[in-house]
Amino acid sequence: MRHGALNLRVCFTAASLTHFGGVYLLHQFLQKLKLRSMLCRKIPFQQRNNLYTLSELLFAHLYPMMLGFETIEDSALLKMDGVFQYLVGLPSFPNATTLRRFLVRSAPAIQLDFHATHNVLRKYFLTLPSTRSSFCLDFDSTAKTLYGNQEGVVKGYNPGHKGEKSYHPLICTETRLRDCLGGSLRYGNAHTAEGVEEMFDEVIELLPHQQGLRIRADAGFYSGKFIATLTDRKIKFTIVAPISQPMKYRLPGLRYQHINDRESTAEFYYKPYRWKEAQRFVVLREKLTEKRKAQLKLLTVDAYAFHVIVTNLALTPFGVFNFYENRAGIERIIRILKEDYPFASAPTKSFIPNSMHAELSLLAYNLIIWFKRLCLPDDWQSYTVETLRQRLFLIPGVFTKTGNRPTLKLPKNSPYRDTFEYAQDHIQKLEPLV
Repeated sequence: MRHGALNLRVCFTAASLTHFGGVYLLHQFLQKLKLRSMLCRKIPFQQRNNLYTLSELLFAHLYPMMLGFETIEDSALLKMDGVFQYLVGLPSFPNATTLRRFLVRSAPAIQLDFHATHNVLRKYFLTLPSTRSSFCLDFDSTAKTLYGNQEGVVKGYNPGHKGEKSYHPLICTETRLRDCLGGSLRYGNAHTAEGVEEMFDEVIELLPHQQGLRIRADAGFYSGKFIATLTDRKIKFTIVAPISQPMKYRLPGLRYQHINDRESTAEFYYKPYRWKEAQRFVVLREKLTEKRKAQLKLLTVDAYAFHVIVTNLALTPFGVFNFYENRAGIERIIRILKEDYPFASAPTKSFIPNSMHAELSLLAYNLIIWFKRLCLPDDWQSYTVETLRQRLFLIPGVFTKTGNRPTLKLPKNSPYRDTFEYAQDHIQKLEPLV
C-alpha cells in the first residue's frame, strides 16, 4: 500500500516565488500600449508625497481587480509578493489604508479626467482589430445591495433584496464586442432611466459612425423623453413597454397572426400621453398553461400573457421580439461586473470616491476584454474572466537570474504554454496609444 510523504520537513525559506507569474502577460499588454504614460499625461494631479506616482496608485487598484481580488484588503497578498511587484513595475505594493486614502483624497480632483481618459480608450479600442459596420447598444441598470452607512446607499429599486439599501448603477454595453461603453454609480433611490439621455449622448460620441446603430432597453427606460431623443436622431430602438390601462383595452381586439400553437403577434400605433408623436407598438401574445400562469407576473387576459415593445425597426413583430431576446448579453456582463469585479462596492463612506472606484473596476473589465480580443486565439474568445485567471494569470513562477539576465520560470508541463506564447507574439504587434 502506497503512503504519502513521511518524515517531511516544512520550512518557509524559499525566495523569489510568485502565485501570479502569468500577470506578466498583462504587464506586457499594458506596457506595449504605454497606458501608464498616457494616464500621467492625461490626468494632472499633485501628490503630497513622492512614494508612489499617480499611475502607480491607479495600477495598484487595477491589478487586484483584474486578478479577482474582491476588496482592497484582499490585495495585501500582493504586498508580500516581491516578484509580482517587480513584474509589473511597482516599487512596492501600497497597503490598504494608502489605497483607500488615495481614493478619498484624489477622487474629487481627478474623477472627471479619469473618466475622460477611459472614454478615449473606449473610442480607440472600438475600432480594433477593425471597425465594425454597425453597433448595437444595450442599456440596463442593476441594484448592488450594501450594508452600512455609506453615502448614497439608500432604499430604492432592489428586486433581489427588497427593502435593503443599495446603489443603483446604470450600464451601457456594445452587444457583440461586449465592451462596457458607459457606466455610472447612482444613489439607491435613483429612477431606472435617470441619466440615460446624458449617457447616450456621451456613448454615441465614442462610435466611429452611427450607421446601423440600434438601441435596446427594458421597461425601466420606457420614457417619452428618451424615445423622442432617439427618434429625433433617427436612431433605431427597441424598448419594452409597460402595459398601461389604455393599452390594456386595445390588446384583446387586435388582429393577431399565429406564429405557432402557443404564440401570435400583432401591432398598432399609439401616442401615449405627453409624447411628441405616435409610435409603433408590437405585441406578442402567449397562450398560457396552468404552470405558466403561476410563473408569470405579466398582464394575463383569458389565459393569455401579453408582451409589448415600442420600436421603429423595420422588422416583423416576431422579428422585433427575436432581436430583443439577444439583449440577455448585458445581464451576463452585469453579473460579471458584480461577481468577478468589485463594481459598485463601497470601499469608503463617501459617494465620489466610491464612484471613482466603480470607474476603475469598469476599466479593469474593459482591459481584460481588450486583451482577450486582441491577444488570444479565437477559441478563447468565449472564455470567462475566471477561466483566464486560472489558466493564464494565476500561474506559479520562480524568478531567477541566468547569465545576469532576469528569468521568470513557469511550470514546464503547463497545458497553456502555446496560448501564452501566442499572446506574447500578438502583444508585440500592438501599436502604442497616441
